[in-house]
Amino acid sequence: MSKTNLDKSENPLVSIIAGSTSDKEAYEKAEKILKDNSIKYDLQIISAHRNPDKLDQYLKSSESLVYIAVAGLSAALPGVIASKTNKPVIGVPVSAKLGGLDALLSIVQMPPGVPVACVGIDRGDNAAHLAIRILNLLKN
Repeated sequence: MSKTNLDKSENPLVSIIAGSTSDKEAYEKAEKILKDNSIKYDLQIISAHRNPDKLDQYLKSSESLVYIAVAGLSAALPGVIASKTNKPVIGVPVSAKLGGLDALLSIVQMPPGVPVACVGIDRGDNAAHLAIRILNLLKN
């Protein structure tokens, strides 16, 4: 599944990548904030585990400046994205199991050299606000 608020000739500033459609509640919060602030974005549902080649291909072709990665359980997606790009990655842990603590801890425990920013559990809205602040820095 993919979704965008772009005209065909435009490139997204932000890519939202979710590991599953079951993460919908969290990524829709990010979408709303980006739409409300007229930020061009692209939404992709790509599992780091089930579709690693598709994820690689998407990241290689993407011109987005910031990635929001929404994932639950082992929450490998944000770290995998961060290992493949030097652009900012914001992880959104999802409360699929253990109240989301498993996903939160997976996202914040990245090894040296593979940074991932992390917002609160299910806080796709805060991920979008952080992405906008990063974009504002790039404007100056």
